[in-house]
Amino acid sequence: MSASHPSTVTVLAGGISHERDVSLRSGRRVLDALSAQGLSVELRDPDASLLAHLRENRPDVVWPVLHGASGEDGALRGLLEALDVPYVGSTAAAARLAWDKPTAKELARRSGVATPRSITLSHDSFRELGAAGVLDSLRDEHPVPLVVKPARGGSAQGVTVVDDEEMLPRAMVDAYTYCSDVLVEQKIVGTEVAVGVLDTGDGPRALPAVEIVPRSGVYGFEARYNAGETTFYTPARLDDDAARAAAEAAVTVHETLGLRHLSRVDLMIDAAGTAWFLEVNVLPGLTETSLVPMALDAAGFELGLVYAALAEKAVRDHH
Repeated sequence: MSASHPSTVTVLAGGISHERDVSLRSGRRVLDALSAQGLSVELRDPDASLLAHLRENRPDVVWPVLHGASGEDGALRGLLEALDVPYVGSTAAAARLAWDKPTAKELARRSGVATPRSITLSHDSFRELGAAGVLDSLRDEHPVPLVVKPARGGSAQGVTVVDDEEMLPRAMVDAYTYCSDVLVEQKIVGTEVAVGVLDTGDGPRALPAVEIVPRSGVYGFEARYNAGETTFYTPARLDDDAARAAAEAAVTVHETLGLRHLSRVDLMIDAAGTAWFLEVNVLPGLTETSLVPMALDAAGFELGLVYAALAEKAVRDHH
């Protein structure tokens, strides 16, 4: 391999998270796209033999396509850094910041990006202070409509839109099944968009925003991964000012958190055209129904070329 032209790539997909199937689908798509560019690609499920395999075979670059905690909380990335293996995607430190939604929101807010008012409640505080008392305090300070979600996690699992106060206790219980901390956030009414941010070497740039219109009204797990449950508009049906605001917010979040290569920033655009930051994904899904491939396609990019360029960038960034 030349200084920055990798020839062997190990794609990591599968894992043990709730999103294993999505990860495998993403991994196969990446494998196909890179193989079509003439790279030698292997797909591996992370298991007890993985680290020894990487030490012995040392691919030019690793591409983690693992969703859920193991892939996105920074742990695996930290191990790849310890092995001194180049990999595609954000560093372990940046991934940890992004994975924790309350932390990502606070950092975005400090850098001037709007984000909905929220409170984070641990399961312990909920138990120790009494659920009824905590919920009463919540109702006073954070009136419905609200969005209740695990403070860490992906694919909208454990997320409930609470339009009626009666739904709040159940929403909290659902979210706690996925995470010991729950984020209760003011619901912003508007247009839901996802903005991919791509950097293959010229600095981060926003891809066309993808507008998300779920048939059920909520972009939950089923709506994300079952064809026909959601209508997407790429580019989003936003006026120029709102589209610019969404792009700027996405790039600001990407840079503020120190992300690299590829990310996806989820935003709500309200009637005034303000872009409200919800969360960021350091490992956006790359399946056939995923938003980042849609946006790349809308921008006129060829997936294989982009993915090969990201693998090259990972090697350059490592040196």
